Amino acid sequence: MAIATKKTGMVILIGVLVLGVGVFVYKSFTDSGPAFIDPSDQALVIQGKEIYTNNCASCHGAELQGQPDWRTRLASGRLPAPPHDKTGHTWHHPDAMLFDMVKNGLVPGKTAPPRYESDMPAYGGILTDDEIVAVLAYIKSSWPPKVLQAQKETTLQYQSRR
Repeated sequence: MAIATKKTGMVILIGVLVLGVGVFVYKSFTDSGPAFIDPSDQALVIQGKEIYTNNCASCHGAELQGQPDWRTRLASGRLPAPPHDKTGHTWHHPDAMLFDMVKNGLVPGKTAPPRYESDMPAYGGILTDDEIVAVLAYIKSSWPPKVLQAQKETTLQYQSRR
């Protein structure tokens, strides 16, 4: 009887472990990130500006202008930090991807081309998810209505495909 109980316990333990791994893998591939981040929430934008100033402005510029010649590779082969204002390409990406880039850095094959190397750090261990959303709301608050609408459409299309 003791052997059967040990076997049953092992089967249950293995089942729980497999289920846990399965949920983790499923969540990794199906998490669609935040819905459209609305920059009209002024409290969120104010919070985001402070977080941006303390964590992002040293590379992306106090006025979201990015580093000079941001499309020209550095001696290291990496690209300078791009602008986040309307002159950059940030607004071409859906919110879920922008969120992922800030949280996890640029991940080759996921949010960057294969084998791409970047100086963009991952902020997932530094900022909370809500703080990342606030930073993105701040960035988006600087975009003119046409740019914001185009980015919103990109975000909603991306969400509908996931």
